[in-house]
Amino acid sequence: MALTLLSRDGCGLCEEFAEAFAAAFPSQREQLRVADVDSRPGWQGRYGLVIPVLLDDEGTVICETHFDAAAVGAWLAGSPKRAEA
Repeated sequence: MALTLLSRDGCGLCEEFAEAFAAAFPSQREQLRVADVDSRPGWQGRYGLVIPVLLDDEGTVICETHFDAAAVGAWLAGSPKRAEA
């Protein structure tokens, strides 16, 4: 299981999101991959104006703009890949 945080260099909200994620789910820190939203045209067009965005392996949005511990926790609890880890 890997989670992707779409971000941009210098994005304060993105940095706050990553810090909040690490504080709320310290055992999942290694699973969080930060990617530049501008690195793929599809990401840029779809999420470029709403970053930060947290995506799962399948590209499903878990939460966007602000960290939502409840949404992430619910996703982690329901993730079959998490149960295998």
